[in-house]
Amino acid sequence: MTTYDDRASLTDLTATVERIRGSVEGVIEGKSEVVRLSLTVLLAEGHLLIEDVPGVGKTMLAKALARSIDCSVRRIQFTPDLLPSDITGVSIWDQQRRDFEFKPGAVFAQIVIGDEINRASPKTQSALLESLEERQVTIDGKTYELPSPFMVVATQNPVEMEGTYPLPEAQRDRFMARVSIGYPSADAELQMLDVHGGVSPLDDLQPVAHAHEIVKLIEAVRGVHVAESVRRYTVDLVAATRTHPDLRLGASPRATLHLLRAAKASAALSGRDYALPDDVQELAVPVLAHRLLPTAQAQLNRCTAEQIVEEILLNTSVPASPHQDSGFGLGGRGASALGRPSRRSM
Repeated sequence: MTTYDDRASLTDLTATVERIRGSVEGVIEGKSEVVRLSLTVLLAEGHLLIEDVPGVGKTMLAKALARSIDCSVRRIQFTPDLLPSDITGVSIWDQQRRDFEFKPGAVFAQIVIGDEINRASPKTQSALLESLEERQVTIDGKTYELPSPFMVVATQNPVEMEGTYPLPEAQRDRFMARVSIGYPSADAELQMLDVHGGVSPLDDLQPVAHAHEIVKLIEAVRGVHVAESVRRYTVDLVAATRTHPDLRLGASPRATLHLLRAAKASAALSGRDYALPDDVQELAVPVLAHRLLPTAQAQLNRCTAEQIVEEILLNTSVPASPHQDSGFGLGGRGASALGRPSRRSM
């Protein structure tokens, strides 16, 4: 049962999200949708992969998100000589105690920034696999739990660039969503010159939320209702990737779960305690595309994974939006508050 006190706290938590969004957008100009996706992944207990060419603000976005929350933050600069133990930690022999003492690695933080993750060797990249999925690290047979909330924000350069190692499929699948920031508009770039020309805006960025507030937000997102028809629609979209003729590797069951969690977080950000098909549609490309492998013929035809997901969205039957008599709202805003048109109305 949802009590009145619960409803009031949910409204307060929505205000927390708005503070974080405003803080990050004060650093990343003109990329509100990218910032929204980052917050969606955070509230859905996922990890974010930011892929784009150098200089467009990948690391700036990750740092702005981390500094907007009062929690532990560690940054890992991935280089070819980085060792797995630099990430996970290592057991060192203590002469006085005459026993091994565990020294935690950089992954033991609530928000971990992995900069240029695909410049490290595949052996080092694989050190993140356990932490990304199970939120724990096992060293010398002993398991260490990671703090909560826990989120990895990794940046990478396009694989065509020199000195990069493509992430293996198993690791890409553990990232909930992939986003490309893209070049700014002329107005946003002009504003960037005014804001960033003298000092970095990160220098004055102060936390606007605490880690325990994020934990409460995550708990609120878990309670978002998803109707049977929306769950079935999610499964149909993912299943279509496994039989598409232009794909040699479709999305995994983990992708289905990530898409559902992200849709629930998106609904919460829109002020609803129930998810709609629109939430699933909005997130299908960033959640599914990086997990797919087009066939050689599709690559010759310059058919990208993003285009294939868009095609699947157009060809998959969309259920009617479930009618919900919402018992409470996350801030009281309707689904149209952000002005996102439904694909069905296009």
